[in-house]
Amino acid sequence: MNYTLNQLQVFLKITQTESVTKAAEELHLSQPAVSIQLKNFQDQFDIPLIEHIGRKIYITDFGREIAASAEDILNQVATINYKTLAYKGHLTGRLRISIVSTGKYVMPFFLSSFMRQHDGVELVTDVTNKTKVIQSLEENSVDFSLVSITPPNLNVEKIDLLQNKLFLVGNRQHRQKGAPFTRQIFKDLPLIYREPGSGTRQVMEKFIERHHVPVVKKMELATNEAVKQAVIAGLGYSIMPLIGIKNELNNGDLHIIPVQGLPIKTVWQLIWLKGKGHSPVAAAFLKHLKDERAEIVKTNFKWSEEY
Repeated sequence: MNYTLNQLQVFLKITQTESVTKAAEELHLSQPAVSIQLKNFQDQFDIPLIEHIGRKIYITDFGREIAASAEDILNQVATINYKTLAYKGHLTGRLRISIVSTGKYVMPFFLSSFMRQHDGVELVTDVTNKTKVIQSLEENSVDFSLVSITPPNLNVEKIDLLQNKLFLVGNRQHRQKGAPFTRQIFKDLPLIYREPGSGTRQVMEKFIERHHVPVVKKMELATNEAVKQAVIAGLGYSIMPLIGIKNELNNGDLHIIPVQGLPIKTVWQLIWLKGKGHSPVAAAFLKHLKDERAEIVKTNFKWSEEY
């Protein structure tokens, strides 16, 4: 046996995602590179680690046992690295954050300078929908969660990061200037929804219900990017967070349609369970946010704050 730590990491990620493509994305590697690492790792065993059925892969029982051992080995290696850096006086450990999908346009800017300052910190993030983000918080499997709506039935503490604004948007064929439309415009516009469990959908549905807005539901899609592309293609309209459509507004692919009562305003918040004992890394990151939040917003989000 002559497997490498890189092969262990690649194989573990494949078992977690059950997809070579997704593993490649999360590891920031090309799909061929991941496939080669998987083949080289498999060649060292006489027993199959995975099975291919059609275009889908399945992890064998033996493969899952090897993955569990791989995870233990990688954790031990990380511990050695942390201890080495800690002995040198560096801040070390893992920072775990779950992020609602649209938050991927926000959170990196609040993380970048902290990660540059502390090279002994390992960042573990999960970008998913609001339901799964809250679940990870409830299970205490993360240090923080980034949301735009505070969960009503969970006792949490929070720090406000950035205002979140949601506008009605259409593609380049729908340009509107002048006075805003009344909310009756919605009865003529087929709307594209996010999937159930999405915070954006929750905000959108509350607006529709509160104002008794007549709507024509066209379709629902699983990601902000999918909704964006559908609107650009002319399949319908949607109420979308401003933070995720900056480039499309600048190049004219999308246009904001002014409507009375819009934008909807919420706040991007980093939340954690009330009374949670923070690790040194989590405590340091929280202090970083409190000290640097205003400057990060000014530098990176002035355009959205003033929109």
